[in-house]
Amino acid sequence: MTKFLLTVHILAAILAVGPVAVAASMFPPTARRALAAPGDAQALASVRLLYRICRVYSAVGVAVPVLGFATASNMHILGDTWLIASIVLTTLAAGALIALVLPAQDAILTELDTAATEVRTGPVTAVDVRRTVRLAMFTGVFNLLWATVTVLMILRPGSTTGG
Repeated sequence: MTKFLLTVHILAAILAVGPVAVAASMFPPTARRALAAPGDAQALASVRLLYRICRVYSAVGVAVPVLGFATASNMHILGDTWLIASIVLTTLAAGALIALVLPAQDAILTELDTAATEVRTGPVTAVDVRRTVRLAMFTGVFNLLWATVTVLMILRPGSTTGG
């Protein structure tokens, strides 16, 4: 059962967290291109798609810590320091995604939608590109936290793999 849980946990991490990390990283530069051309429907559609990927896959990503807890419980390692550190870092990464990345993406997308509407109806207001820079920083923090968790999972102390 442990091997099955571990396999599903790893697959969930790859298939759920991976797309969020990539889409979130692509969002700021794509949003900057869309902000530079408020009437570009294709650029706006790309930003919308990246935001949707982040939202949907972050919801699916809830399975990763759930499966992780089940695996750790089955392995009787819930009290190990490296695992507790991973849990804390995972919580911080989830917090960064929920409190910083997704709301910033939503705000930028709303701003892009408003600018696209103004292009069709009248004068375009100036859009603050600095928001995308802050979002890129938040996304970098999110990705760094997940990368650290991944390293901890691979190089865990007491590993029998010799890693």
